[in-house]
Amino acid sequence: MSKKVWVFFLVLGFFSLSFSGCYYFSATKEMKAAEKLLADLKAQGGEKLVPYEYCSAVQFLEDTKLEYREGDYKSAKEFASRSQSAAQAGLAEIQKKK
Repeated sequence: MSKKVWVFFLVLGFFSLSFSGCYYFSATKEMKAAEKLLADLKAQGGEKLVPYEYCSAVQFLEDTKLEYREGDYKSAKEFASRSQSAAQAGLAEIQKKK
């Protein structure tokens, strides 16, 4: 094989590994943010005051952890974003009630 072919495969391998790692780190970051928002929602009584939003946030976070363990970081990131949205909606509803 020529040198150009080896360089091409080396560069291709580098970019493949780089881009797959991006989802790992962003999924981890989104999951931690979702866990924090869910903890805030629970601390403010979200289980009783906004049960739909609370249960949605919990379920999305469970789905996030499942996908994360299976190595599907893109789906994990999406579920974590949904969990954050549900928790934020619950926190907004609690603020309206106060």
